[in-house]
Amino acid sequence: MTDREPAFRELARRYEAKTGIKVNFELYAPSDAYSQKVRAAAQGANLPDIFGILVKKRDFASFIKAGYVLDLTPYMDENGSLWRNKFFAKALAVDEFGEGNSYGVKTGIYGVPIDIVTIQMLYNKDLLKQLGYQRPPQTFAEFLDMGKKIKVAKLQGLVSGWVENWLIDCFANNFAFNIMGKDKVLATIRGEVPYTDPDWVKVLTLFKEMRDSGILAEAVVTMINKTAEQLFANEKAVFAFNGSWCVNVYKSMNPGLDYAAMLPPKASDKFPMTVWGGAGSSFMVNATSKNKDTAIRFLQWLTDTEQQAYLAEATNNLPANKESLPKIPEVLAGFSKAIDSSTHPNIWDVSEFPVVIESLDRGIQAIILGEKTPVEVAAEVQKIKERELARKDNRPR
Repeated sequence: MTDREPAFRELARRYEAKTGIKVNFELYAPSDAYSQKVRAAAQGANLPDIFGILVKKRDFASFIKAGYVLDLTPYMDENGSLWRNKFFAKALAVDEFGEGNSYGVKTGIYGVPIDIVTIQMLYNKDLLKQLGYQRPPQTFAEFLDMGKKIKVAKLQGLVSGWVENWLIDCFANNFAFNIMGKDKVLATIRGEVPYTDPDWVKVLTLFKEMRDSGILAEAVVTMINKTAEQLFANEKAVFAFNGSWCVNVYKSMNPGLDYAAMLPPKASDKFPMTVWGGAGSSFMVNATSKNKDTAIRFLQWLTDTEQQAYLAEATNNLPANKESLPKIPEVLAGFSKAIDSSTHPNIWDVSEFPVVIESLDRGIQAIILGEKTPVEVAAEVQKIKERELARKDNRPR
């Protein structure tokens, strides 16, 4: 959050003027360095009063079970749940552990979301009109049909940093949920449905169809996200796949860019389109802190409507407080519309083997490059899945 330092300093100044309590924000970059610092602080028993955890849900659970994170449920629910009700439910879900969760954590809310993120497609309004379209594509077939026109206009179609596997994984998950639904996706992760299932082959085939139609930008599988952002901001690409944080990026690159967020065009009418989203950044309260009550009061103030609206305006990040939406920029508010259609691996009660995810994502890259077929990739991913399941079953208990 180093880019938000001026905004946090201003909020700290306001809080001290209001309460007499001095708040000190210490921000670190890059994220890996910050994560290491938090782990070291936990091991050394010198965590600050409030901190963040940039880890997977399983690791988050280990912090809780080690006694480093305070259960905030009683504070969320006091006074008629006034604090809880200010947040988007999907934002709280990232910091919440439900009853009977597989991590063995007591049911409760263990973090305070500061902002939310949704990862969606974006479209350039002016370029779309130049191509003769009055609205963005609603179906995958409509999306594919735009490829030829985009090529003739010598523009790029869809840009995204697909050299980063997680962005491919996110895009593929959108269509997996749309084609087969959440239950079947999670059943696959549990090992009950194979990746060779026709629905998974259909998901993989979408990437071949995008390649063949010309709707994908050139070299998309070797493109870093910064390059993708520059192409979209400079109006060289009609579509982008990016997170809501891009609003701040595009503003700095091209303040006059006229664009909007959209759900990926649906490939099936069987299930709704789902995107990744939820809490972007969260704060946890140190369970061993002597200042727990003071820390909680500060977080309640920080997530109140006025402060959330200020943060959104100053940093162009979506507020976690849903009551502040009328006070934020229109293009940013557009991203919030997808929060009810969002999900995220961190809120699922099951997680895929990292090596399986990597195999799937690299396989998709190979499909786009024309090196492998969807059926071949499905078979390779399933083979690795079966190997990992066998290893898990043979581990000592």
